[in-house]
Amino acid sequence: MAFTAEQLVGNPSFLMSIRFLAGQMRGMFDAGPRLARLLASHQRWLLTQTAYALHLEHDPRDPTSGFTAVRLTGRITAHKVASRNTVLAFIEELYTYRFITHTPGDERRRPRHFEPADVSHQGMFAWILGNLGALDLLDGGRRAGFFQENPSLIRLVQPRIARHCLEDAAWREPPEQVALFLWTEAGGLVVDNFIARMDMDSSEPDRFSVGRVETRALAADFMMSRTHLQRVLAKAAQRGCVGWQDEPRKTHLWISRDFVEEYCAWQAVKFAYVDEAFEWAKAQIEEMAI
Repeated sequence: MAFTAEQLVGNPSFLMSIRFLAGQMRGMFDAGPRLARLLASHQRWLLTQTAYALHLEHDPRDPTSGFTAVRLTGRITAHKVASRNTVLAFIEELYTYRFITHTPGDERRRPRHFEPADVSHQGMFAWILGNLGALDLLDGGRRAGFFQENPSLIRLVQPRIARHCLEDAAWREPPEQVALFLWTEAGGLVVDNFIARMDMDSSEPDRFSVGRVETRALAADFMMSRTHLQRVLAKAAQRGCVGWQDEPRKTHLWISRDFVEEYCAWQAVKFAYVDEAFEWAKAQIEEMAI
């Protein structure tokens, strides 16, 4: 049985799973910074997952299926995630950096189909594997191992995750504190960094210590402007999500327990869909093997 979001939030080990995934995402960023940034703001996460799902759902007998600009625009704008122009600019960026290519033979056809490059396939596989590994920490399961042994499972798992996450407002529209970071460029990387570094043994009732944070170095690390990062942190500080232990020097950061709990509850929605999609896909292939 797959975990529900409520079960995940109530699991005392769930925060450790989120910290594990934050570390995995850092590894993905180090391996391919530009590709990892596609999952580092929530709008781009939804765009990326939906585009990849459209590709996997392509039916060669149906020329209107698959990953096309029209199909991606239709699905994204229906849920008011991004405008048509934003979607088209996103596709152009993917093509420019060679994360997608034209489907062979489709260069001059309409509608023009796109497909992920090898590096994009590897990135999506690693993302799902990291999420399954985080779930395994909760119950000693073998999701990640089974997924590695059956890599074709991605064709069933990923579109189901993408569809459920896009259609569920609880994931599509992050709560206010989380949205301060996640709707901004590279905001997911910043939150992952803070979650991975925070002191779990903090004795303070309302906050976790993150430690020394140098905004210039952090901004450079994540290929974002320092001004942008400082603006995000200032907004978060006004809301009480984060703060500095050494005002006015601002070198040692804390993150509020309230923010962490809200972030965990939001992440639980996605994790539940990942677990459900995995269990469903696993049952499909086991049934076929009988």
